[in-house]
Amino acid sequence: MDISSGEDSDISESEMEEYEDKSYEKLKNRNHSIEVSGETYTCSYCPKKKKNNYLYKELPQHASGVENSNSAKRSIREKANHLALVKYLEKDLAGSSKPAKPAAQEDSLSGCDHDEKIVWPWRGVVVNAHTRRSEDGRSGLLLLNSVKTGQGYIMPWSFEKAYEADHHGKKDGGAKNGVKCGLYAWVACAADYKSSSLIRENLHKTSDLKTITEIMEEEARKQEKLVSNLTNIIETETKHIREMEERCSEASKSLEDLMEEKENLLQAYDEEIKKIQLSARERFQRISNDRERLKLELEKREALNENERKRFAMELEENAFQNSALQLMTGPSIIQRQKEELHKNNPTGETIRSKTRFRTGN
Repeated sequence: MDISSGEDSDISESEMEEYEDKSYEKLKNRNHSIEVSGETYTCSYCPKKKKNNYLYKELPQHASGVENSNSAKRSIREKANHLALVKYLEKDLAGSSKPAKPAAQEDSLSGCDHDEKIVWPWRGVVVNAHTRRSEDGRSGLLLLNSVKTGQGYIMPWSFEKAYEADHHGKKDGGAKNGVKCGLYAWVACAADYKSSSLIRENLHKTSDLKTITEIMEEEARKQEKLVSNLTNIIETETKHIREMEERCSEASKSLEDLMEEKENLLQAYDEEIKKIQLSARERFQRISNDRERLKLELEKREALNENERKRFAMELEENAFQNSALQLMTGPSIIQRQKEELHKNNPTGETIRSKTRFRTGN
């Protein structure tokens, strides 16, 4: 919302403080909201500004820049409103949970108008009034290089204000009244960049004219590029880690499969060994049983053979007894006839006689 609408007429410098207090009370009573979201803020005094959304740390820099601007485009009313905004941010929002501004960053952009062009990277101009005057109308010229930290270039407003407070700033050095002595210093501005002095030649070699908005946008692009590069690196590393995790998972799965296969082989081996041992025990038991059975059969046969031997011996005794009895009953005539029959069948008679002798016991 444009809270400056309907206030086309400007105010005088004597009314500036009173107008500042009124604007401050409106902000304090929250008649005008500057907070867009938890991290984003807006400047209601610059509704037509192209970039009107700021982070908490950027809004005080914008307000201070307008307040301290020497541009003719900035009215006293605008400066009073922005001065009230600075006061409101420092007194009423400073104790909130917003992040504190680093001291270096506070000195970097708070001292200039965001729409006013400045020399970037900044250069400090130091002139020694005791030396011989040069053709550009100044003496003993020295240009200081800009200082860059991890948070970017630091604007040396405290350096410039210190020389101004000692009446050795740019205006004091350029004044034609009085005698000049000592060092005069200031931060190179657009006028120096566009001048026809030796300062211009040096500034054109190392710096350029840019607005704070352009500088912030350039830094934002660099930060965005850096974040993008870091994001790509993180994504690449994350992808690499995932690939390694997948490989480890596959290796772990293969190892688990091998261990399972090993367990199955060991189990199958143990079962086969048990089967072989059981088969060997059963075979040994069968052999032992057969041996016992054969032993029993052999013992039975030996017993039968002993009985048969005894029976055969008894039969031999009985036959011998019967033969003896028969010989006693028949006499020598029967024996003689048997010899004659044998002699007829075997003319040689020798074998027959020996057999007869064996049979008769003669």
